[in-house]
Amino acid sequence: MTTVVASDNPQFRHQVVTRLRSSSWVAEEVRGGAEALAMVEEGRCEILVLDRRLPDLDATELSWMVKARHPQVEVLVVDSEARKPLLVHEPPRNARSGELLNLLWEVPEQNLAELESQPLIKPAVALPSCPRIEPLPGMIGGSAAMRQVYSLSRLVTTRNTTVLIIGETGTGKELVARAIHQLSPRAKQPLVTVNCAAIPESLLESELFGYARGAFTGASQSRLGRIHSAHGGTLFLDEIGELPLSIQAKLLRFLQEGEVQRLGSPDIVRVDVRVIAATNADLTHLISENRFREDLYYRLTVFPIVVSPLRERPEDIPALSQHFLQHFCQESGVPPKRLTPAALRMLEKHGWPGNIRELRHTIERAFILSSDQAEILPEHISLQARLKKD
Repeated sequence: MTTVVASDNPQFRHQVVTRLRSSSWVAEEVRGGAEALAMVEEGRCEILVLDRRLPDLDATELSWMVKARHPQVEVLVVDSEARKPLLVHEPPRNARSGELLNLLWEVPEQNLAELESQPLIKPAVALPSCPRIEPLPGMIGGSAAMRQVYSLSRLVTTRNTTVLIIGETGTGKELVARAIHQLSPRAKQPLVTVNCAAIPESLLESELFGYARGAFTGASQSRLGRIHSAHGGTLFLDEIGELPLSIQAKLLRFLQEGEVQRLGSPDIVRVDVRVIAATNADLTHLISENRFREDLYYRLTVFPIVVSPLRERPEDIPALSQHFLQHFCQESGVPPKRLTPAALRMLEKHGWPGNIRELRHTIERAFILSSDQAEILPEHISLQARLKKD
């Protein structure tokens, strides 16, 4: 197993990893918390050493999250800027991590036995207990898959880290993006949404980057692009897999440099925009087909969040169904209705190829068919089979 050292301080990372490897440890270094979390999720990390100052995530929040979801992983939060790396939370739990601390502080191996009786350092700050994971604004569901979405989203809200939301059509990717923006320090600034699949390729570049007067036939006046309009706020690029190759290079430059250049203008303007992208496509497959740039993919996948399809979390169906039913009752001004147990069983057994969007439409149809009845019965529910693809 591997010890992962996460720090924005390259000298500290290199020093620690070199020292560990010289003592026959398997060690890897990463710059940010997102990369470290990915290695933990993949089961490639036994001990995680976090610098308290990470460039993308809060080290304390990341620590409790790893401990809650992967209790077998030892997490040590240290301060790389101290004269010696200072442990800022709990002391090590076992001899293996105690040995690691001895290596960090260059303590002779024979002093390892003294660690329990005379700790090298005392914990400076008590690690807060893991808070209850609340659903994101506008979202419903308490399944393990959704709790992971909530926790990852809340972990990244305070950062400017680029987020890629992955999931099938109708799973609620835009709701996740809106929640991240709403919970972020940018909440009072605009959230600008661009559906890359809905705008013709001939217009998409000018929509994103804007244009100067006379840039092309019909450009009678200058116009700011969507990216510039999101200055200070968040840009949500939906269906990013549909972005034409001709525009991907320009988007990559914007993500790297934070600069935009309008069509027909020599001026380059710096903008402050946080980017959230979403896709229902397999971007790695698109890369293999030369339809998506690999360098853009790695720039977008700094912090991926996967939203599971509804068929993989049937325990969320009752709450979602009742929520939609209540909404339609209130909208129509009729007394509340309920789903019978038999109707709920039908919903829970369905495959939901259209995910939550399909469920909402199914409940709306059942609400209409139930007329003035107080209950939704199985005969009110019409389910569609998954369409076969050639």
